Amino acid sequence: MRKRQKQPQEVVAPNSEEGGPSIDAIFQRNEVRDTFRMSFLANRLVLPVYDEIKRVHGLCRGEYLLLFCLSYIDELTAQDVAEVTGRPRNSISRAVHRMLDEGYLTRSADPADGRQVLLRITPKGQRLHIEIIPMFVTQQSAILSCLSAAERSQLDQLLSKLVLGASQ
Repeated sequence: MRKRQKQPQEVVAPNSEEGGPSIDAIFQRNEVRDTFRMSFLANRLVLPVYDEIKRVHGLCRGEYLLLFCLSYIDELTAQDVAEVTGRPRNSISRAVHRMLDEGYLTRSADPADGRQVLLRITPKGQRLHIEIIPMFVTQQSAILSCLSAAERSQLDQLLSKLVLGASQ
């Protein structure tokens, strides 16, 4: 005899117009609500943009992150990019090879450590970054539009504090 699987109970918002599950209930009724709320927001912020970058420019996330990082810091190693972005080293390594082949990056030996390779963005790579960054600006503006100027300032301070704390 087969056991019947218990169906998960659906949580419905008290005033939900559609009568469907309330997304807020998921974020309020768990032990790690801040983690899941931050993950939800991060995904809403970046995933649609990365999908568009892939569709329009044929770049994967790691490839664009190289352009992004090197647009603001003149020279980095692939390991530096992996560390600052939290992306796996192997995906950054693959991205480096493709971006070098496409002419978006150059590399040179690190004079301080001959085993390391320093990466630099080329003018072609910088032009591509300048073309892509408005996609992120638009998405960020849309997501954060529900906040007042004071709330945006407070969010900026809190995010800075969290990033600093997480990087130590």
